[in-house]
Amino acid sequence: MTPELKRRMDAMCELCDEVARPACVVQAFDARQLPLDLPGNDIAEHLRDACEVVLFAVTLGHGVDRELRKLAATDSLGQVVFDAAATAAIEREASRVEAKVRLDAARRGLYCSWRFSPGYGDLPLSVQPAILRTLNATRRLGITLTPSYLMIPTKSVTAIVGVHPTPQPGLASSCAVCNLSEFCELRKRGATCGSNSRPAASR
Repeated sequence: MTPELKRRMDAMCELCDEVARPACVVQAFDARQLPLDLPGNDIAEHLRDACEVVLFAVTLGHGVDRELRKLAATDSLGQVVFDAAATAAIEREASRVEAKVRLDAARRGLYCSWRFSPGYGDLPLSVQPAILRTLNATRRLGITLTPSYLMIPTKSVTAIVGVHPTPQPGLASSCAVCNLSEFCELRKRGATCGSNSRPAASR
């Protein structure tokens, strides 16, 4: 890592922060009245015994894609670094939204599974149109799809979270290794998402 390379990497990360316009839409549904079909055994297992299903979409906006196209024509190294920074940024935004979903559930004495996105396991990407339509994400966030179901803006995420009456297996066993810890209001209040200690409701 030379000083010049570090300078360029820092500059691309700062540029990503400047052009990104994070936005999200979140909606919860009664698990018995979910207004779309989620095919596949893996998502069925993921949502087994859920009382609610939360859908969300998050994006960094079209400015990031415009910058990526510009860098592709002028700065190949910059494009690689900027793309990596944008990928990290959209994952961070998805984690922030997931943490808020988890906090809302905890305030009601409920527990969440981890977020599950189209393309995971046997949940096909072809479910993307139904998710975007259900969330009205094209109008609200400007997210559209290519014929192969890839999202535009490219730095966008859709996800499904199950809300359950009991703690769910497979969650991080320690706050120290949880990728939501940076955003977790439960931890700040002395509770965890896998314990029976619940945070006080906000007034």
